[in-house]
This record gives sequence, C-alpha cells and structure tokens, in this order.
Amino acid sequence: MNSISFDVPAGRVAALVGPNGAGKTTTIRTLCGILSPTAGELNIADASLNNDPLEVKRRTAYVPDDPPLFDSLTVDDHLRFVASAYRLSEWETYADELCERFDLTEKRHTIASGLSRGMRQKVAIVCAYLRRPDVLLLDEPMTGLDPPSIRRFKETVREQADRGATVLVSSHLLLLVEDVCDHLVLMRRGEVLFHGPLQQAREQFGGDTNSLEEVFFRLTAEPESTSDEFTSHADPLT
Repeated sequence: MNSISFDVPAGRVAALVGPNGAGKTTTIRTLCGILSPTAGELNIADASLNNDPLEVKRRTAYVPDDPPLFDSLTVDDHLRFVASAYRLSEWETYADELCERFDLTEKRHTIASGLSRGMRQKVAIVCAYLRRPDVLLLDEPMTGLDPPSIRRFKETVREQADRGATVLVSSHLLLLVEDVCDHLVLMRRGEVLFHGPLQQAREQFGGDTNSLEEVFFRLTAEPESTSDEFTSHADPLT
C-alpha cells in the first residue's frame, strides 16, 4: 500500500473498486482492525483506530467474502451470540424482520454447516445489520447470492445509509454496485486513483457511456497504454 488517503461521508454508500491485487481487501481489513497499519492515522466514525481500536470495532461491522460462521451453531445461535457480544437490547423484532427479508426464517434452526454458500452470506449480512453499526465494511458481499437476494441486499444497503451509516462495498460487480453507490473509491496497485462522488467520476471520466465501467477502465489503464489526457487525472484526489 502506498500511503493511501480517502474519506467517505456518513450516510453514503461507497464502492471500493479496482483490479485484482489493488489492495481492496487489505484496506478493508485494516479499517476494521484485523490488520495493523504500519503508519498514518485511521479515523472511523469519530474513533481513532490508532488510539482506541476497541471503540472502532464496536462501531463497525465487517462482512468478508467468505464469512467464517460457527459450523455447529444455528442461525438463531449466531443472532443471539451477536446480540450478547455487543450487548444489544430489544433486538428480537429487528432480527425477525431481517430474517424475513432475507428468506432465513425457515432456516433459523439450521446449523451453519448445513447452509448453502448464499445462505451463509445472508446470515453474515443479517448479523452485521442487527448491530445497527455506524460503519459497514462489506467485502464482495454479493458472492453466492441469487438475484432476489441481491435485490434485497441493494435495498437494505441503501436503508442502512439512510439511517446515517457509512457503507463501503468492495465488489467486482460494477453494474450492481453502480445501482446502489453514490460515492467511489477506486484503487490500483495500492494507490487511490479517485475518491469522491460517483457522479463527479462519471462526469470526468465516464465518456459517452457515463458509466462506472468506463470510469474503471480509463483510470486503471496502465500508463504506457493511456493517453496523456487520462494520465494527467491518475493522481489521488484529496
């Protein structure tokens, strides 16, 4: 990583995109405290990861691309575990609503080892939502989800932002994240090439299509194959 710097305002859904090896997963794991930064300052929801990592973990929820559920626990056990670990009160009604929306109601007494890949992903998303965190860090959260679940996921992500949460979604599915994201963080080889409103990126780099896909390919093109016009814009924005 090359001294990256970016910010995402509260109430926004940001797409964290970039080619393989850009540093997206490393960035998310560092933000949630799994990896330790070698230098710099990380502030998340008004808490410093450097000075108060436990507070950062209390305010954030992380969903990896392959959630490590407890194989011998049921879906209900996972919900109760999260509620107990984070000292949630009056969480049961919200848990019922989330399970209903993600079609988990009939699976609540099924142990995790008996769930499909997509069902495990939905359990992790529901557990993250249950806490109503200030920041949601989602690394390829749509992996394994079927089309109805993807639609529900996009709806609920927007709802999380509407209640004031900051959401960072890492994904290679540009067309899907474009539907729900209003902010963009674009990386290549450990550098942030752009961060800011998605509409600004479209206007500057979207070309005739005005699409996130066009922004992606223009900014991540290797310097030797890129015209001077676009090379001049490949510096991190602050």
